[in-house]
Amino acid sequence: MDSIIKNSLKNSMSYSEYRSLVKQLVEANSTTGDDKSEAMVDYTKLNDRRMNRWDKTIKISDEAKKRIESFEDNMTWLLITESWCGDAAHVVPAINKVTDLNSHIDLRVVLRDDNPDLMNAFLTNGGRAIPKLIMVENATGNVVCTFGPRPTEATNYVNRFKAKYGTLTPDFKEDLQHWYNNDKGQNVISDLTELLCELQPSVCQ
Repeated sequence: MDSIIKNSLKNSMSYSEYRSLVKQLVEANSTTGDDKSEAMVDYTKLNDRRMNRWDKTIKISDEAKKRIESFEDNMTWLLITESWCGDAAHVVPAINKVTDLNSHIDLRVVLRDDNPDLMNAFLTNGGRAIPKLIMVENATGNVVCTFGPRPTEATNYVNRFKAKYGTLTPDFKEDLQHWYNNDKGQNVISDLTELLCELQPSVCQ
């Protein structure tokens, strides 16, 4: 596991580099990932617009800021994503907003299809679901926590629908996008703040 993470970090990029990559792909009428179909290209174009919006508009409350800023363990957050992923377009900018508040946390981004060994080591219910955030403690190199692919409320929303209907329909996926738009990144922020509290209890005291 240690070697897989180290190799992935060598191929990683900053969030700003990832955003620049996505913009370049939009201009080139392309996308990240192995599937370069027109549908995936269209998703990347849509997600670039979504990320532009969230980069400008996501807000973090003063209470959450105080907790995030008080976290003192040096960590690397390794984030697996792809430009075509609808969930990632909403979740990844919120993760970046959190890490921007704390110099002890270094956010690094990798692409799923370029890092199959890493993705296969962090499956969700047996699937290669993204975005997936891997929290690594710098001092030990240990993975201390993971997050994703969705925040808790969205996960519960999806699971309830799957339990009742068996699979996610196009209408439900559209409803999920409305949920993200209404939530404005707040569930991601609260989930990550709770994880920081678990890792360092003094954050929430």
